[in-house]
Formats: sequence, structure tokens, C-alpha cells
Amino acid sequence: MEQETRNKISDYDLSDVTDDSSDDDDIQPQVVLPLNFLDPLTPEERALVQKQLSAPTQPSFRVANNVPNVKETVEDSKFVPGNKFKQFWNAGEFEAEGNHVETVTCNMDRLRVNPQFLHSNATSHKWALGAFAELLDNALDEVCNGATYVHIDVIKSKKDRSKMLLVEDNGGGMSPDMLRQCMSLGYSLKSTQENAIGHYGNGFKTSTMRLGADVIVFSRCRGKDGRSPTQSVGMLSRTFLKRTNQDEIVVPMIDYKKEGGRWNMIVRSSPDDWRHNLDTLLIWSPYSSEEELFKEFDLIEDQGTRVVIFNLWQDDKGELELDFDTDRYDIQIKGANRDEKKIEMARNYPNSSHFLTYSHSLRSYAAILYLRVPPCFRIILRGRDVDHHNIVDDMMYKQEQIYRPVTDSVKGQSQPFANVIIGFVKDAKSHIDVQGFCLYHKNRLINPFLRVWNAAGSGGRGIIGVIEADFVKPAHDKQGFEHTEVFNRLKKRICVYQKKYWAEYRCKIGYAQGNFNAQESGQPSNKSASDSSDNDNCAQPIAKKVKRVFQELDAGDDSQKAPEPLPKRRDYTPPLESQVASSKINHTQDNSNAGEEIEKLKKENLELREKLKKFEGVKVADLMSELQNVKDRNNAMETSLKQTQQKMEEFDKEQESLIDLFSEERYRRDQEEENLRMQLKDASRTIEDLVNKLKQQEKFSI
Repeated sequence: MEQETRNKISDYDLSDVTDDSSDDDDIQPQVVLPLNFLDPLTPEERALVQKQLSAPTQPSFRVANNVPNVKETVEDSKFVPGNKFKQFWNAGEFEAEGNHVETVTCNMDRLRVNPQFLHSNATSHKWALGAFAELLDNALDEVCNGATYVHIDVIKSKKDRSKMLLVEDNGGGMSPDMLRQCMSLGYSLKSTQENAIGHYGNGFKTSTMRLGADVIVFSRCRGKDGRSPTQSVGMLSRTFLKRTNQDEIVVPMIDYKKEGGRWNMIVRSSPDDWRHNLDTLLIWSPYSSEEELFKEFDLIEDQGTRVVIFNLWQDDKGELELDFDTDRYDIQIKGANRDEKKIEMARNYPNSSHFLTYSHSLRSYAAILYLRVPPCFRIILRGRDVDHHNIVDDMMYKQEQIYRPVTDSVKGQSQPFANVIIGFVKDAKSHIDVQGFCLYHKNRLINPFLRVWNAAGSGGRGIIGVIEADFVKPAHDKQGFEHTEVFNRLKKRICVYQKKYWAEYRCKIGYAQGNFNAQESGQPSNKSASDSSDNDNCAQPIAKKVKRVFQELDAGDDSQKAPEPLPKRRDYTPPLESQVASSKINHTQDNSNAGEEIEKLKKENLELREKLKKFEGVKVADLMSELQNVKDRNNAMETSLKQTQQKMEEFDKEQESLIDLFSEERYRRDQEEENLRMQLKDASRTIEDLVNKLKQQEKFSI
């Protein structure tokens, strides 16, 4: 393999090779590397390498950063890593075995990054789809360099037919120096760009290492003047670092420059060094020959970048962590993020589908990842465009609020603000538990459906919102905001907006109208769900009064029906029973007397019933009248409350307008003061010039 590769390289015209070394053999080659990229060799190490090259007993050249000979290493490494190494959350347990190659040290210590850091750094992405978002950000940032699309797809390796991830765009590409900056840690040209999403120079490393153990990057660039095209390929491979027992990160790279219609290699140190980097790439990457590398470059056309992630991570069952089979036009996640009930609900409630599926579907997540997408830019997932979706389109009864954070204002700068759009999801009338706010930062979704009101009951259900908060700083993984005081105040204000909106609009989707009860506001409550009506505060005392009245009625009925109390006697019996008993025993009393007594009792019973009805009617009428009075007072208080709220809103608007006026007036006054100062300085200079001229004229006259 190595001899074939060397023969292919020998076909190039080495006279056209761009070499950074000097023509004088006595002078060591000076390697110029980009800022923040570690020089692979110190001057002492470079001298040692040149000495080893000139020695006749040296069998082969050792790559930069003391990489062992590729063939020797492959032959010595016969083991196959177990499933633990193929699982992302267990991949950090390995340690390099064998004897590490010692490096030559100089008087100044250097920072050495152990390969273990690649895994530790990638654990910031606990959610795999967040890693895809980082790669999409890099492609979208290339719109300023002419990018019109980013394509995410699944391809197969020609070596072992394993699945690999492909992320490609037709942006400006990367020059050899820029690719080395991309592979280094913490270097970012975007930190000075106002609208760029990435700022930390760490997203590419964390995202690619989160999705797979190895990544190879192909990039073609037209050059600064557009007439000096270059192409470069570099590989960041944990498999290579582990198998070769490296104790620091080594990144093999090769570069080409187009001259006279042909691609010539760019040698940064020596031709042997370049060839050894090529050998390393061909052995540890999915590509077996230089022709296959050039085929990848041909797919890029004039400019662009192809990122191929291979050796994808597996789960505990030995299967790929990502699901490529459920939907041929999507990439999904297996495991805890996937909920079959939510997937079924998404089919029945299409307006809530992104809330229900974004956590496991890349297509759903990518559709809402950006608040605005340039009209000329396409996101293509497995051959099909991702339709951009704005969460605002899923809302009904929309409201807009302006939130102005409390910050230290600077003269001449406008006060930051956030436009808060809130509303009910269109499926809210089905009373499904969908709620949360999508928080964006500079057009990028940071917190999807953040829940700020955790009510124990149905409070806030169905309410969603969209906020673009550029004044809050996102975390490094861009999956949340830093927990600063500014962010905490924003969440509290959003919670107030949601509660206010719930109180005003919940009756329109079928929830009872009225004040919050303890259960809806998130406070503990002993009341049942049936007590959550409008008049909860007054229903219980009225019910107690009604119960007490009916007890009095029952007591009054018993007192009126009961006979007059008689002296206690052992042989006492009611008058009617005594008459019946005496009539049975003696058979002497006339039947007419008994009939008269019965009629008399019936008459008394009717009189008592009429009295009871009159008494009951009076009491119920009083209670109904009192209940109506309570309702009237309640309605009056609600009307007064709404009027007060309207006045408060008007006062807030007046206050905001006054603040704006005062800010403009202050700015105008500052400008006038500055103009006056400038005029005063000009006048002072003019006076000084006139005085100097006067003195000169006096001298001449003398």
C-alpha cells in the first residue's frame, strides 16, 4: 500500500511543488502556521528528524508529533475494540496502552492536549440533534461567502460498508491555514462578526466527536483573490489516536494548490512528511487511494466543504444510536427521546407536531431551528428539502408584548428589547398538554419550548410563544442560556405574560373563566376539581347558609308536628292510639268520633304544609337575592379590574414613550454638547492662530 502510494505521488512534477523550505541545505525549513495552531515540531525536534532522515539505518520517516510508522503500528495493533469503545458515553474510559514516544523538550513548556479531551469536550452535547445544529450553523454562516445549500445525508464506506454521516455545503470553503484553525481548539474568526452564530471556536470538534469517533474533512477554496485555488483534507480520528497509543492529539493533513491546470501538493515541512500524512489518511480513513480522495474533491466543484463522520456511536444493544430506517427522509434518535405516544398525537394534531417530535426527529428540529432562513438557502436532509416553519403560524388569539430588560445603557446606543409573541396553539381546544416558549438568539433556536409556568392543574395549557432575545448570552453548546440575572428576570416576566394571557383568553378554548385558584397557580390546594368555577370564593359560604336554613326548616317542621309535651308517665300513649285501643277493647265508642279525629289531623297537616311552603319560599327568595347581589358585586369588581389593567397598560405605554423621548432628548443634548465643544475647540484654535499671526507681524514690523 505504501509503495503504491509513493509511486502515485512520484507522478507529480516535484519541480512545481510549493515548498516552504529554503534552497540552502544548511538552513532548517521554517514552517509558518496560523495563529492558535500548535507547531507540530519544535526546532530541536525538526533538527532531530532531519538527522534521522539522513541516517542510512532509518527504515522510514515518522510523522509530525511523533506518530509511529503507519505500517508498523497497524501490524502491532491486532485487537478489535469492544462495544464499550463504540458507545459514546463509555468511550471516555480507554487509556492509551504501550510505550509512548517521548518528545524532545525545549526550554519553554508547551500545552499538550490528550486525546481523552476529545471525548470530554464532546460530552457538552447530551442531545445528539444539538450536534447536528452546530454543523448547520457553520453552513448557514457561509451564506455571506455564497453558500446556497447544506446537505445532510447517510452514505456507506467502501471499505467495510458501514454507515457514515455526510454534511456538505457550497460555501467559501477553507484554505489550508483555515482548515488547521478549524481543527484547533478555541479559534474562531466569527467572534468579531455581529450576526454570526458561532463564537467559541469549539462547535465543530464537539459536534463531530459527539456523532462519531472519527471525522474527515474535504475543503476546496478559491483563495483570497479568487485565482489561487487550494484544496485540503484533514482527519480528526479517535480510533487512530487510540490504536497508535498517542498521548496527545495528532491531526494528519495534506494540501494541494492548483497551478497550470493541475493540482500540486503543498509541502509545509518536507515531501516525506507530506507522503506520510497521506499514508495515515489512506489507512485510517474510509478511503483507500488518492484517487478516491480526488473523487470527493470533484463532488465539491468550485468551492465548498464536505464533512464525513464515520465509526458512528452505538447504543447499549450494539445498534447505531441514530435511526436511519424508520423514515428514509429523516434522521431520528432512538431511546429516551423517542415517545411513541407523542408520535401518534402528532398525526392527530398537526399544529402541535413540532412540539411533539422535535426531540427525536432532525427534520422536525431543523424546520424550527432558525427564526428566519435566507430565501436563497436550502437545508436538504437525505435528498429532500426541510420546509422552514415558524411557530407563530401555529398560534391563534396572538398577542405581542415588548420586553425591555434592565441593563446598563450606553450613550448613543438604543436600549435592547425583545418582541414576545404569545398565543394558544390551534389544537388547544382539544386540551392537550402543549405549552412553552421558543427562545431564539440571533435567529438561532436556543431553548425549544421552555416551560416557565409549572402549574399543578390545567393552568397555562395550550399556550406557546416565540421570543428573540439577543441580549441574553447562550451557553457554549447553544442548547440553553447561561443562568444570569438577566435571563432569570426574562423568565419571570414571560411567566407573568403567560398567566395574564391565560386569565384573559382561556374561556375561548373551553376552560372556565375567572380568577386563578390555588391549583392552577401552582400552589397546594385541598379543593377538588369541581370547585374551580367562577364563584369559588362565594359559593362555599352561600352553600353553608343554604344548608343551615334547611336545617332550621327541618327543625321547625318537627317542632310543629310534635304534640304538646305531657307529664312523663309510664303508661302514657298518644291520644289517637289510646282512642283506637279503647275502641278495640271496649267496643263501645262510636265510629263517627274516630272519623272526625282523622279529618281533624288531616286538616292540621295541610295547614302545617302551607306554613312550611310560605316559610321556605321567603328563605329561598332571600338566598337567591343575596346570591344575585354577590354576582353583581363580582361582575363590578371584574369590570373595575379590567379598567384598572387597561389604565396600567396605558401608563406603561406612556412611560415607555416618555423613556424613548427622554433617551432621544438626552442623545440630542449630548450631540449638541459635543458640537459645541468642537466649535469651541475650533474657535480656540482660530484664536491661537490669529494670535500667532499677530505676533509674527509684530516681529516683522520691528
